[in-house]
Amino acid sequence: MKVYYVCLLASQRNGTLYIGVTSNLVRRINEHRDGVAEGFTKRYGVKHLVHFEEFADVYLAIQREKTLKKWPRGWKLDLIEKSNPQWRDLYEEIV
Repeated sequence: MKVYYVCLLASQRNGTLYIGVTSNLVRRINEHRDGVAEGFTKRYGVKHLVHFEEFADVYLAIQREKTLKKWPRGWKLDLIEKSNPQWRDLYEEIV
């Protein structure tokens, strides 16, 4: 069964946030960390994985991503604070 992830990345605690969907979390985070992915995350130094959610259905993952992107910034920060109060980079936990 394929697994899909919604991930939230941050430049630093309370910094710039990025939300995305992927089916290969390790590869995708590596791309952001290494600066391979051109665009928003590279421009703003967004490379710390601070929250992720797992889904078995790609459509549910995409819907969750869209929902989170519409949330006010404060709600996103609260979501991160509840699951990761120290804003640790969760990358080490997934490799």
